[in-house]
Amino acid sequence: MADGHRAAYVAFDRFPSTKGSAVHIRHMAAELFDRYGGGLLCVLGGGGLPTYQREGDVEIVRFDAVVPNWLDRAEAFSAWVADRLAAHRDTLEVCHVRDPWGALPALSLGSRLVYEANGLPSIELPYTWPLAAPSTLAKIADLERECLLKADAVVVPSQVIARAVTARGVAAERVHLVPNGADPVPADVPRPPDAPGRYLIYVGALQPWQGIDVLLRAFARLADLSDLSLVICSSVVPSRSRALRRLAERLGLAGRVLWQHTLPHAEVAAWLAHAELSVAPLTASPRNLDQGCSPIKVWESMAAGTAVVASDLPVIREVLGEHGRLVPPDRPAELARAVRVLLEYPDLCADLGRQAREHVENGYTWTHARTRLAAVYHGLDLR
Repeated sequence: MADGHRAAYVAFDRFPSTKGSAVHIRHMAAELFDRYGGGLLCVLGGGGLPTYQREGDVEIVRFDAVVPNWLDRAEAFSAWVADRLAAHRDTLEVCHVRDPWGALPALSLGSRLVYEANGLPSIELPYTWPLAAPSTLAKIADLERECLLKADAVVVPSQVIARAVTARGVAAERVHLVPNGADPVPADVPRPPDAPGRYLIYVGALQPWQGIDVLLRAFARLADLSDLSLVICSSVVPSRSRALRRLAERLGLAGRVLWQHTLPHAEVAAWLAHAELSVAPLTASPRNLDQGCSPIKVWESMAAGTAVVASDLPVIREVLGEHGRLVPPDRPAELARAVRVLLEYPDLCADLGRQAREHVENGYTWTHARTRLAAVYHGLDLR
């Protein structure tokens, strides 16, 4: 491994992957490395990914140790990052991180720190580790606060999480809004060969807070639309969908739901572009209310020119605004009604899709996101 990098990007996430976080990392890290002439990318590995690779001036190193306990793994990752950053102690100017596990070793080096708060582990952890003790969550919250307060700049994708960050004591002038984005899908993108005639689409992981169970119950209320299918493009492996598949069977939907798993990102764009509607049924949970992120699934649906029906949550209002249809969260009947109305008025549906696409093109592509992030780095360089 070469030394002497001026910049490092650290994420406790697998990269690359089919998840939206990987799309975000790809664009944000590219802006960092373009500005500082390359750099070091420290991420999670596994799944056959190499532990080391070099792409031009960028070195990618992956942590692939098998540590079953999530918190133990996070701590092991942090120690591993510290070792990797140590070789660049004399040259490292900026370290861009997404969590405390990357922030702690970066702070020990004294380089400028950009903390990208896409999610707060103290809020997210109960969903991935339900047995986490309240005392453990409190300690993680303290760790988050320490890292956020010591960061030179905090980047957030939404005003909702900006408020969560400032509530933890971060000065408002150090918080920078960089919403997620999406690249417009070409109008002539081919229809997926195995796509059903008419279909609704959901894109994303299958976490409880994403409301796929609500979507399935809503779709069951559309049983009279016998030519309509539901496509679920999941970023996780098939085994993670078993409970939801059983629910679909109990609801009599087994033959009307098409499950697609870990599709390449380019293929997902085609599925979105040819859908009647895209649905984002996020639940009214702390994960979505207290630290609302900037759902890439919604941005990419808009960029495909596909009308969106989504839960009426503060962060969704921030992203979708008047360019889609908002429904009360956790209410299958309301969701089904909104879908039915849009399907009955195809001209209105098409207009919403066009408006959404124009909204993205006019200010929320990944190029726009990178420009906003570049301004954050520029501010650091002027200090």
